[in-house]
Amino acid sequence: MSRGKLKSLAENISRVIIGKEEVTELLLTALLARGHCLIDDVPGVGKTKLANSLARSLGLEFKRIQFTPDLQPADITGIYFYNQREGEFQFRPGPVFTNILLADEINRAVPRTQSSLLEAMEEQQVSIEGTIFRLASPFLVIATQNPLELEGTFPLPEAQLDRFLMKIEMGYPEAAEEVEILERFKQRDPMQELQPVLDGGALASLQEEAARVRMDKDLMKYIAELARATRENRHLRLGLSPRGSLALMRGSLAYAYLQGRDYVLPDDIKYLFPYVAGHRLILDYGSVHSESSKGELIQEILSQVPVPTEDDLHG
Repeated sequence: MSRGKLKSLAENISRVIIGKEEVTELLLTALLARGHCLIDDVPGVGKTKLANSLARSLGLEFKRIQFTPDLQPADITGIYFYNQREGEFQFRPGPVFTNILLADEINRAVPRTQSSLLEAMEEQQVSIEGTIFRLASPFLVIATQNPLELEGTFPLPEAQLDRFLMKIEMGYPEAAEEVEILERFKQRDPMQELQPVLDGGALASLQEEAARVRMDKDLMKYIAELARATRENRHLRLGLSPRGSLALMRGSLAYAYLQGRDYVLPDDIKYLFPYVAGHRLILDYGSVHSESSKGELIQEILSQVPVPTEDDLHG
């Protein structure tokens, strides 16, 4: 399976999302690693359009849930209802039964509703009144959230955050990019013209190829040491979980594959570590660090953990 299909996918998304090549690459990394992605930023910077562009480009079933304070778990997973004509209870599946689920503004719903996605994200199934329903494959959740300081938001529970392979931010466009956005969207929305460039079978093949990328055992030890460093850091009351370590490994395999390599480099791990770990690390109550300065703490941890040398990798 040619990596050229991934280039076509990125180019297709760039017809709508301008100047966000790095963000798009991170989203494709999560996709290849079979991981869910959380996009965090202020309203209006293109979070929803990015998710929608990916779904349209893949040609898979796509559903969107607008999270609000009154949204109930059954609105996501589905319900049993009594069909009077048939004289029996029947199941009406919710929007979680899809390939790509956009959970828009997920932190505007109450924690109970947010948590209704936990089983689906971890086990690709939902349990309703004692019955287990398998979800489609592939299944990917792309959630968007607004910064917590905005009115009407509820922090995601730690268990929910841990289900996302990575968290990324969009950021505002540069001035020249914003002009290009205005020009491109002046007549029509280019989203309406997007055509699929990849189907489910091709995506599954690419995911399998990415999983076969080589990772030296010393790099696995490096990931484990990074995780241990977060758990022992005095500024953190919750470090990187084993699920987080697995996410960093899978993400690194996928990222290396995107770069055209069949082996992982230490720099792949270092690059992805902030995106995979940032939302999982919970600051200690007495820490001098804040959420806005957590990035500095992450860089400090990266600088303290020895990086495997070429001799280690080939010794």
